[in-house]
Amino acid sequence: MSSRSVDNEDPDRLYTVTGGRSRTDAGAMDMVALIVSECDPVPGMQSEHVKILRMCRRPTAVVEISSELRLPVSVVKILLCDLLDTGRVTARHPSPASARRSLPDPEILKQVLVGLENL
Repeated sequence: MSSRSVDNEDPDRLYTVTGGRSRTDAGAMDMVALIVSECDPVPGMQSEHVKILRMCRRPTAVVEISSELRLPVSVVKILLCDLLDTGRVTARHPSPASARRSLPDPEILKQVLVGLENL
């Protein structure tokens, strides 16, 4: 893997890597979604797809894949959508935080604070 910066990446190469596509469904996956390989690479696959499948044998976040491949997140999302569509990977989306339901009652917290101050 080369050490060149993404900022210096050849736009033609990125165009080729994505097959000319520049966007994915905005809600397709979050940057922190965990990607898991469901199969091994096969001969003839695009080299970036092969790298992703090998990297994601254990759950790996989209942003980590982007960093490892030294490609923009938008490009990685396009590649991942290809793999998702063919069933080669699965995405485990983070569950939405239900902050209100998981926090204790403020009145109980006040009572605990008073109890601690009285110690």
